[in-house]
Amino acid sequence: QVQLVESGGGLVQPGGSLRLSCVVSGSIFRIIAMGWYRQAPGKQRELVAAITSVGSTNYADSVKGRFTISRDNAKNAVYLQMNSLKPEDTAVYYCHNKDLYLKDYWGQGTQVTVSS
Repeated sequence: QVQLVESGGGLVQPGGSLRLSCVVSGSIFRIIAMGWYRQAPGKQRELVAAITSVGSTNYADSVKGRFTISRDNAKNAVYLQMNSLKPEDTAVYYCHNKDLYLKDYWGQGTQVTVSS
């Protein structure tokens, strides 16, 4: 059974940093993309950042220049370095994988709260 296990969320002051990690437990055949989504209360889930198997990246405009996504193919892991955090970054962050058959896999979510 495949599980995406996230870690690294928490409470941070505005301007601070956090690093989210997501490791795949189990086997996913040919992961073609890994990424992070977030969902704030009362809002739809939105893409934060994604990275393909060849390293191409895509970021939401709201996080460009502040967040960096990376992956370790050998570990089936994806990371999100978040700097200069703002209160509007507060949300539950979800790890996402897509395989060669375009099947989606989701983590359980990790809370990120940016507040003074």
